[in-house]
Amino acid sequence: MRLSRFFIDAPLALGQHELPEAQAHYIGRVLRLSAGHAVQLFDGSGTEYLGQLMEVGKKRVSVELVERQPGLAESPLRVHLGQGLSRGERMDWAIQKATELGVTEITPLLSERCEVRLNDERADKRLQHWRQIAISACEQCGRSVLPRIQAPVSLEDWLQRTEADLKLLLHPVAEPLESHPKPGTLALLIGPEGGITDGEIESARARGFQPARLGPRVLRTETAPVVALSVAQHLWGDF
Repeated sequence: MRLSRFFIDAPLALGQHELPEAQAHYIGRVLRLSAGHAVQLFDGSGTEYLGQLMEVGKKRVSVELVERQPGLAESPLRVHLGQGLSRGERMDWAIQKATELGVTEITPLLSERCEVRLNDERADKRLQHWRQIAISACEQCGRSVLPRIQAPVSLEDWLQRTEADLKLLLHPVAEPLESHPKPGTLALLIGPEGGITDGEIESARARGFQPARLGPRVLRTETAPVVALSVAQHLWGDF
């Protein structure tokens, strides 16, 4: 039976710990676990901790961590995903699935055809929301290291500061992904729902991004990262 697995946003060590309120509520009131239940905790450092619930109350849950183990190895292919900002569940889906597929870093991008506009307050709330989605995906898929979720930036800023062995721009008219040599680090640019403009494509090419296609069909903005990351992990990563 698979252990219940939880991320704790604080350094962990062997011994007894009182869990944060959010995890305590979920364990005690949602999952209705009881004292004596075995659990697995991780703090994003790459290490896993096995333990046992010692006390489960309405507002307080404590756990005794008794064993430290190495976490699941990360993919040898380190991928920075530049994802065109899309609305609601589409962006959530892209972040969730990219996390499950081993992405290292995700930066939401604001481009000319981006239909989403965020003020500072909304951007902060969305960033926390996206981070929680990545945490939940790590809890589910077994990753012990969280991908970095960056605050939204303009496409031009991202192009200027992003470095990688291989930089790819998904485009329906280009050589296939597998035609490129194996990289250690990959920057992957995916446009928003309305696509990226010709000018943005030229700007990306000027920054070293090479067009690459996944197949004969044009994929939606939330589908493209799932397919691209799957193919990249198969070609160069741990699939």
